[in-house]
Amino acid sequence: MPIVRTHPARIYAVAAAALALTVHYVPDLPSALVLALVGALLGIGETVQRTEDRKTLGDQGDA
Repeated sequence: MPIVRTHPARIYAVAAAALALTVHYVPDLPSALVLALVGALLGIGETVQRTEDRKTLGDQGDA
């Protein structure tokens, strides 16, 4: 999907905000579920960071 490759940081930010809002407004969620989602979100954040780094290095190499 081209939009995911083009804007991974924006999609990540929306997912992180959605998780935070969900935890705030649905306090009855099991803590194990919330911690698992936070862990997954951190792993995705690492992938997003590497993608953005590749994009940045590619832009500098072309200049």
